[in-house]
Amino acid sequence: MLLFGGDYNPEQWDAPTWAEDVALMREARVNAATVGVFSWSCIEPREGSYRFDWLDATFERLHNAGVAVILATPTASPPPWFSLAHPDALPVRADGTRLVHGSRDTYCAAAPSYRQAAARVATKLAERYAGHPALVLWHVHNEYGTMCWCDHAATGFRTWLQQRYGPAQQGLDELNEAWGTAFWSQRYGDWEEVLPPRATQWLANPSQTLDFRRFWSSELLRAFVEQRDAIRAHTPAIPVTTNFMLSDTPVLDLWEWGREVDVVAIDHYPNSRGSSAYDQIALAADMARSINQGRPWLVMEQAASTTVEDHAVVHRPPGRTLLDSLAYIAHGSDSALFFQWRASRAGAEMYHSAMVPHAGPDTRIFREIRSLGHALEDLNEVSGSTTDAEVAIVLDFDSWWAIEARRVLPARVQYLDGVRADHRAVTFAGHLCDFVPADGDFSRYKLVIVSNTYVLSDEAAHGMHQYVRNGGCMIVTCLSGVVDSSNTVRLGGYPALLRSLLGVRVEEFHPLARGELVPLCGGGYGSVWSERLEAHGADVLDRYETGDLAGGPAITGRAAGSGYAWYVSTRLSDERNNLLVLDALAAAGITPALAKLGPAVHGLLRRKGSGHSWQFWLNYGDTTVDVPTRGYDLLLHRPVPARVELLPGAAVVVRQDGAP
Repeated sequence: MLLFGGDYNPEQWDAPTWAEDVALMREARVNAATVGVFSWSCIEPREGSYRFDWLDATFERLHNAGVAVILATPTASPPPWFSLAHPDALPVRADGTRLVHGSRDTYCAAAPSYRQAAARVATKLAERYAGHPALVLWHVHNEYGTMCWCDHAATGFRTWLQQRYGPAQQGLDELNEAWGTAFWSQRYGDWEEVLPPRATQWLANPSQTLDFRRFWSSELLRAFVEQRDAIRAHTPAIPVTTNFMLSDTPVLDLWEWGREVDVVAIDHYPNSRGSSAYDQIALAADMARSINQGRPWLVMEQAASTTVEDHAVVHRPPGRTLLDSLAYIAHGSDSALFFQWRASRAGAEMYHSAMVPHAGPDTRIFREIRSLGHALEDLNEVSGSTTDAEVAIVLDFDSWWAIEARRVLPARVQYLDGVRADHRAVTFAGHLCDFVPADGDFSRYKLVIVSNTYVLSDEAAHGMHQYVRNGGCMIVTCLSGVVDSSNTVRLGGYPALLRSLLGVRVEEFHPLARGELVPLCGGGYGSVWSERLEAHGADVLDRYETGDLAGGPAITGRAAGSGYAWYVSTRLSDERNNLLVLDALAAAGITPALAKLGPAVHGLLRRKGSGHSWQFWLNYGDTTVDVPTRGYDLLLHRPVPARVELLPGAAVVVRQDGAP
């Protein structure tokens, strides 16, 4: 079953509203509601004193209405009594400022008092609702990501470092070597001298900063696992997840986290009204599916109406609720869930869009929600099916963190910009795209794009050599393979361990000025970054046309073993990058699963077993398109003999012959 519903907060409303909620949920075909996300003060109004009467009643109302419960632990928002009793658990910024209670996320996840209180309330909830027939999923916490630089964090950081490098003096010596502490007289003589990368006089140590980001992801994961295991002790058959917020500045290493959740769930809010919203949805969905190892995943939150574009709230176009929800499902989601069910009357997010807006059910928004609910009922047979990709992009959180450690590289060099551009190029060509860790298994893919993978371990580099020599095609882009796992530069020219594979040597970085474009001889241009590149056995496929690097290689290619590898020394314009990726796809022998009908029309395929498949066609453009397909239209309940007309902003889902 495809889950449909959203965050439900009955503690904000009265009994007449609860009755209306149930009636409207039935009308809209809502089948799941997330309860308790920010309810700690209602569940535990005083330390050790619990009130479950309102939550018991909520369970019963939803269950009697046929609505399943996704039960959240409320630990993202500690109540005021907790902050008053445990001021040491309030978060501290890098500059030493201790924050006060008054918002959500006012906690340090490394504080023992917080961890104990969080595990305690999770245990109480699991004891209370174990065996309740309405419970289908546990939702631990909310959008893990709050960082802290307090003394608790410092203690945890030192413990983590001792586990990584060794607890004795030898481990401290290894840390000094890894962090390059001979520079600026930073060498540590005692573990107590080691602190988080707090605000300091000038530039922080980049290796220390990278290790702290790794530590904090692991520390938050430990906090999650404590709650998860407490819950599993009472409800071992109920899956447990948390909702990942896919942001431009990640706090979590999602490859590490994906191994610990039973199903990956994401919150996603595209910040574009135009067709580029699909690019954002596809990117987030492909990340979620890949982190979930190709299995169906969940959209835990999306917006029902307004979105944010260029730091301003803008209106989401009519019809997009259905189209965007089906885009997530086409990319492997088994849900369309929202934040939230009913718009709040007060509080910091009172203008956050909701399934039932302030104006009530007699609104365009609720009518679209109702239409979506009925449509998803018609698509339930798709649940559990999967997707297939022959192309993958490396997604590396170490590189993401290291590149964006400010002032090490120019601020305009953004890791995710390169990943987005490469993902857009694959999408433009009509292909589904997976993501894979740098040291992952590439063998199932015919083309792998190593997108600005700045941090590269020996093991990952070896795997890339083997992949290409065994017949794979690989595109490596600029700023890849520059440093090792300690964030230490590899000497001899970039991209270091990949030089022999690619047949190139980067002698010098050549960052471009803000707004500077460098034309290429073969058309298009580079921006943001360029490199003085030497070809040593590689074919020069394109050169810089003007500027300091005029005549020098910009793009190279080289056969290695039975495979082929490209190197790109600049951030290519979309048009030029599209051509490069199309050439690579052709060289790899990859053809789209479905016909490409223009840049704004997207066709995707989900499969279940042998012979069962569903085509999703999504029109993000402004013209009607004839889609060549046959089968059964699940949304309009009619056969499709040969083709279907796809209107602007519309979607069609066609069950192929032989599907159930």
